[in-house]
Amino acid sequence: MNKILSLIFFFIILSSCSFHKGKFWTNEKKLQDDENTFKSITVEKEIIVKEFNKNFKISLDKSNLKINNFSKLNNDDGLILFDNKLEKITKYNFSKIKNYDLFDPSIVFNNKNIIFFDNKGTILNFDENSKLIWKLNIYSKDEKKTGPLITLSKTKNILIAADNFAKIYAIDINNGKILWSKKNKTPFNSQIKIYKDKLFIIDTSNNLNCYSLMNGDKIWSYSTEKSFINSFKKLSIIIKNQFLVFNNSLGDITAINTNDGALLWQLSTQNSQLFEDIMNLKTSEIIENEGSIYFSNNKGQFFSIDLKSGAINWMQNIISDLKPGIVGNLIFTISLDGYFFIIDKQNGNILRIVNIFNQTKINKKRKVYPTGFVFNHKDLYITTSNGRLIITNIKTGKIKNVLKIDNEKISRPFVKNQNMYLIRNNSILKLY
Repeated sequence: MNKILSLIFFFIILSSCSFHKGKFWTNEKKLQDDENTFKSITVEKEIIVKEFNKNFKISLDKSNLKINNFSKLNNDDGLILFDNKLEKITKYNFSKIKNYDLFDPSIVFNNKNIIFFDNKGTILNFDENSKLIWKLNIYSKDEKKTGPLITLSKTKNILIAADNFAKIYAIDINNGKILWSKKNKTPFNSQIKIYKDKLFIIDTSNNLNCYSLMNGDKIWSYSTEKSFINSFKKLSIIIKNQFLVFNNSLGDITAINTNDGALLWQLSTQNSQLFEDIMNLKTSEIIENEGSIYFSNNKGQFFSIDLKSGAINWMQNIISDLKPGIVGNLIFTISLDGYFFIIDKQNGNILRIVNIFNQTKINKKRKVYPTGFVFNHKDLYITTSNGRLIITNIKTGKIKNVLKIDNEKISRPFVKNQNMYLIRNNSILKLY
């Protein structure tokens, strides 16, 4: 009983995060190469990984690669059209997010504008030259002190915001005016997906909620099993035609019909009833590609599942809660201990494993893990928990460069207009 009360007190303390007043882009600086490297984090499940077929070379023909124009719905970003030497950096600063390690932030791009929020929940829309277009704050004085954590998504001229205070609201993206605002029973903790005239979001009670995009009225809600502890990992949603697939904090994968919320199939990926196992579960974003969905978790499971039936196509033992990437018939992923995996999408066979972290000097004082990656046709850009950006050649698996961005955790890279953006606990960083 004392342990449970201690855990509850711990999570209450963590929830009291806040942003603070910031300023716009700093003066640019030159990026530094970094010779330091990493000690692998201790993973949840003992799966021994060794390099495999590391001399096997992969070539991606840029002319034959297709860009996914529907990645907002199926999370399948594929490769990025990015070719920049990354020689300079500038920052947009705000005050430190106390629980940044438990927060999964993202940036909204609107043409050349950037949309994010500050320490008091003020949503800011500013252009690439840091000129403020508009700002909006709907929070009370007490809510501002607590510090809203806001998830954003947009479609055409509408920006949707949802937060950890159970508020969801729509904004005219051109002028920052509120279109509608609604209150849920429990806070939100997932991606926001907008499909036709509806929007979908999961709350901390593991309910999938469907709202009208036009007026915010709740159309229906689908409930899955409620966990006695809230997930700190943002839950994931994909949509393909009438199929909507989402995960919950217990590791269940559920497919429903987008029209009426009818259950199509459901799959449980976790059998453990232990409190510690449930509390520590972290699942990657779900992505859909050519009729199958793919995701992994920190329990050593990488799944390929048939979208229509929910049947498991194959499973591999890879410990990763990072969003995987798919190009052609190849899957790229990075394990939490820094191994770069290339997998055959059709059968799950591993084609190559290369230890990225082991290619530089080991820093024995710190436990370091990858926080995300993106890739173009030749290079993989991996971010880490100690503020490094590792540029790795896809063909050989060899590190080309390590850039010292910071000394603290930085987010998965976001790329727009040949600029790379990273989120730190007190700033947005622009690399170019």
